Order: sequence, then structure tokens, then C-alpha cells
Amino acid sequence: MELQFTLSSIDQAARLFFEQAKPYRVFAFHAPMGTGKTTFIAALCRAIRVQAQPSSPTFSLVNEYVTSEGASIYHIDLYRIKDYQEARDAGIEEILHSGAICFVEWPEKAPEILPDNTLHLRMENQPVSTPAGNVDSRYLCTFTYTTHEST
Repeated sequence: MELQFTLSSIDQAARLFFEQAKPYRVFAFHAPMGTGKTTFIAALCRAIRVQAQPSSPTFSLVNEYVTSEGASIYHIDLYRIKDYQEARDAGIEEILHSGAICFVEWPEKAPEILPDNTLHLRMENQPVSTPAGNVDSRYLCTFTYTTHEST
């Protein structure tokens, strides 16, 4: 399945995404640096009514957010992780298998840690011209319902 959106329609895209991805709890975002992973994850958090402003967990590895219903949501960034064992030692495996919604950036750093029922998303930016002649970024998000995504 594919989802295309611009920054101005990102919140609508996030709501549509969750309508399509309801049974999944762990979402692995595969994309180069600067593609908009954290920006889309922030929109996803707004769509599920996270109370705090989401931010990148690059240095903390994991940010925990709470929804207006009191549910925990985890935003995990594996960019600084060396391998599976380091991710496991940091407690990330336990979080991913907790049943909570988890958004994972840089999953290719420790793919073995992801549960079998992880939804893998590939993102890319494609510049487009607006009717006013401005250049905007269109995000293309492809998600696959597979187990243990190959990198």
C-alpha cells in the first residue's frame, strides 16, 4: 500500500494511515536521514492524541508519550545502536513486545529485535511544484505487511 502526502496534508495522511494499519502495534520506518520520519511520527502521535509534543529520541533512544486515554506510546530511534545485543541490553526488546504502539526509526540497525508482526514503512521525499509555483516536498510512504523485512 502507498500513501502520498505533502507537509500541509500530513495530519490527514496520519489519520488515514491508522485506519489502514489498525491491527499493528510496531511500525518500523526505513528511510534516509532527513526524509521526514520524525515529522510523520509526530503527525501519527497527534492522530492518536498524544498529549506532549513528540521529538526525536536520537540521544535518549526511547521517548515515551501518553495519549489522552492514558495509553503509552513509544518512539524509538536505533540510529546510535551498534547491534541487536546493545538494543536488547537497553531494554528495547521488552518495549517492542509490550503490546504498546511503538514507532521505530532506523530499524535496520537491529532488525532481529523487531516482532514478527511489525509493519515496515519505506519513506522518500519527492519535490513537487505547487499551483503557485512553489516547490514543496511530497512524501511517499510505502508500507508492507510482512514479517522480518529484509534490508
